[in-house]
Amino acid sequence: MLNSVAIVTGASQGIGRATALRLARDFSAVVLAARNQDELQKTSAAVNATGTKSLICALDLRDPQSPEILVKAALERFGRIDALLNIAGAVPQIDLFEMTDAQWEDGMSLKLHGARRLTIRAWDALKASGGSVVFISGSAALDPKPGFAAVAAVNAAIIALAKAFAEQGIKDGIQVNSVVPGAVMTGRRQSFFEKWAPAHNLTVEEAMQKFPEQAGIARFGKPEEIADLMAYMVSPAAKWLTGASVRMDGGEVKGI
Repeated sequence: MLNSVAIVTGASQGIGRATALRLARDFSAVVLAARNQDELQKTSAAVNATGTKSLICALDLRDPQSPEILVKAALERFGRIDALLNIAGAVPQIDLFEMTDAQWEDGMSLKLHGARRLTIRAWDALKASGGSVVFISGSAALDPKPGFAAVAAVNAAIIALAKAFAEQGIKDGIQVNSVVPGAVMTGRRQSFFEKWAPAHNLTVEEAMQKFPEQAGIARFGKPEEIADLMAYMVSPAAKWLTGASVRMDGGEVKGI
């Protein structure tokens, strides 16, 4: 899309980086936000190599001031915002009976509240462009377990938040949806297995082989597969799709 600008949070790694690279095929500029400056530089170089412009914003969206800085930088550089993809945020997988209040609050501060504040701050620009917003949730929202209660609770809240924004978006001409990925193999998931496997007397390879079978799926997802879905959801072809929670999990969640 000519003269179109997308903001991607969490763009330094995993699904966020894959999405930024995928959107570089469709947008004239991509604004990259995350905390790690060095990793953002790598994403930026890859985006620029496609001929698409990029802008790096190294900041922590836990900070209530960060959305203002990010949106202002995007508008000053490119003059518009056409899509916002809220991908930043990881919630610790700690047992419900062991997780502290501080851990709960930290888990919500970035993935839920950071995305909420950023969407509100970008709303006027998105309204002007008739733009799109995508929130990233996760399949734990649909199948909560004690071992990852915070992940489930935050992801469920994101789905509800996206639907609330979508209701207002119908009035304001802004499309809002959420994506619900299942088990995607990212660097973060790899690190999880490296810690989890020894505690269960398994090698990392054994743990990674067992998980898909236990989850009832054929394999792990790829970040690029979620990125393709994200790109579709902010494309002209998907403009009538709003208020939806689109699950892509390899069939893990069997409920209707």
